[in-house]
Amino acid sequence: MRGREPAVRDVYNGTVTFLPLEENSEGKCLVKKCNIYQIQLKHIKDEEWSVSVVAPFPEDWFSDGIVYPKLAWLGNELLSKLAKWSVEQKPSEFKSTLSLISVAKYTKVYQDLKEKYKEMVKVWPEVTDPEKFVYEDVAIATYLLILWEEERKEKGLTKKQSFVDLGCGNGLLVHILNNEGEATIIPGDSHLFPDTDWVIGNHSDELTPWIPVIAARSSYSCCYFVLPCCFFDFHGKYSRRQSKKTQYREYLDFVALVGFVCGFHVEEDCLRIPSTKRVSFVGKSRTYPAAEHALIDKQITQFINSRRTCAVPTCDRRVGFNHKDHCGDLCKETGSEPPEDEAETAESLSLREVAEHLNKETLKKLKSEYGGLQTLLKNNHQVFEAFGGKMIIMIGKDVLKVFFNLVASKEYYKIK
Repeated sequence: MRGREPAVRDVYNGTVTFLPLEENSEGKCLVKKCNIYQIQLKHIKDEEWSVSVVAPFPEDWFSDGIVYPKLAWLGNELLSKLAKWSVEQKPSEFKSTLSLISVAKYTKVYQDLKEKYKEMVKVWPEVTDPEKFVYEDVAIATYLLILWEEERKEKGLTKKQSFVDLGCGNGLLVHILNNEGEATIIPGDSHLFPDTDWVIGNHSDELTPWIPVIAARSSYSCCYFVLPCCFFDFHGKYSRRQSKKTQYREYLDFVALVGFVCGFHVEEDCLRIPSTKRVSFVGKSRTYPAAEHALIDKQITQFINSRRTCAVPTCDRRVGFNHKDHCGDLCKETGSEPPEDEAETAESLSLREVAEHLNKETLKKLKSEYGGLQTLLKNNHQVFEAFGGKMIIMIGKDVLKVFFNLVASKEYYKIK
């Protein structure tokens, strides 16, 4: 066994010493002395500090390129990054890691599952890196297991949640969750799952924006978890519209907006996985009473239809269909009729006409919180576009009111 590395922190001397462990033939864990290293932060004077990385036994250092890096990496890469991170004051555009669950509980469960499924690394049948993909799915499974355990405590449930993983790839995440006692639902002919507690989208590509829609329409109690990766809209590739944000952040805001339009309280979290796409969204509760389901369903349909003009039609050779043609079938199966005329997908309104759809209290909140209606519109290109002195509304008027109400109540900006 390799990869476990206890850290000993000496607060007084400002050091953290890392002790790599390795399992011997007798199954005992021993410290791999040749690979011990230490990071020290030292105060020089005033605002001057120094950071150093020390390896006590450099002549015996062992590197395998995976778990144990080359010694030069500690000095050339790690040290420079530590120095950079120490002085950086740039605010992150993402949430802190594991903000929705207990980090201590996550760490324990992750280590237990990592030990339990470590043999899969040795027999990994695919050409992809087993260290990355096996342990990434172990990490995602750990997150969901703890999230669901806490949900059972909150709601007083004893039975474990059932789930459907859409776009599940090689099925490893489903395999792990199933082994840990969660109930898997096998999809049938319908794209809706009324008897399912959770709908999961783990790097689900073209299905990503559909995950909240499917959860919302499956039942009032259905929840969802989605980990966006590739940038897809409902009807094809996602078309970037906001140059002031990174493409990733803009797409995340779009996926979050889908959840809001579907009537969910959307929570954002950052997973602890070996991937550059680590931001996930969780929808566990609704913003509306069950009696308003029909109204929300109509808003969802309008929103999906409005996105037709925002996407770039593509041909996906992996699944053998053209998004432009296939979206009509998928819309019908999830209850959304695609518009017959693209002119029906957007409306052109003046700023004054937009304001007329809002009450005075909402306008007042927008002015105090976001600098006014016009500023808000310019900063949300996924919903609005300025053209010829007018605003092109990319969603229907009913959904427009929902959007402004969310902004006024600060629900929409909780993810920012």
